[in-house]
This record gives sequence, structure tokens and C-alpha cells, in this order.
Amino acid sequence: MSVKRIFAVAAFGLAGAVTSSAFAHASLQSSDPRSGSTLDTAPAQVRLKFNEALEPAFSKIRLTGPHNTEIRVAAATVDKADPTVLTAPLPALPGGAYRVLWSAMAHDGHKVKGEFTFKVK
Repeated sequence: MSVKRIFAVAAFGLAGAVTSSAFAHASLQSSDPRSGSTLDTAPAQVRLKFNEALEPAFSKIRLTGPHNTEIRVAAATVDKADPTVLTAPLPALPGGAYRVLWSAMAHDGHKVKGEFTFKVK
């Protein structure tokens, strides 16, 4: 194999590795409560774990309850000890179905959002 060809293959491989990491965005790794779970007691908070550190000013958690009613939730905060964790304390929740709507921005500047549901008996 020629030196030029070896160099070209190496450069192409390096460019591919750099490009794929540049396009990686924050993604939700886990949640508490878990998506689709049914709980005996209402959770005291929502805790979301991401694969990247978050920008606190642009990361939020909202909650809707039975009949799609908006439930006031205190401002979400990024954990100082683990900047990949976003939490929001919840008020006392009666039994029913709930939907967590979240949006987060990682340090790369890309915003992601999602939602999941849980139930309280």
C-alpha cells in the first residue's frame, strides 16, 4: 500500500470520528419516576439523567396531570455534583396519570426535548 493511500485512509477515518462526535447530542439515559411506571406513592421529584452536561438556563421540566391540567412545578435545577442530572421538586400529587415534558440543552448548544408518562395509584 502506498504512503499516500495510507495517509488518505487515516485522514478519512479521523474526519469520520470527529464528525460523528460533533453531531452527538444530549440524550435522556434514565428517569425517576421511570417512563410508564405505576407508583404506589407519589414521587417527591422528577430526576432526569442525560449522557452530557446540561446548560441550566435552558433546561426545564413541566408536568401535566389528569385531564391534561398543567401542574405548577418549581424550577428545574442541574445537580452541581453531577451536571448531567436535571431535577425538579413536585407538589403533593393525588392518584392519577401524569405526563413529564422536558427540554434540555447540552454544552454543545443543541436543544433536545421529550416526554414520558407515569401513574400514581
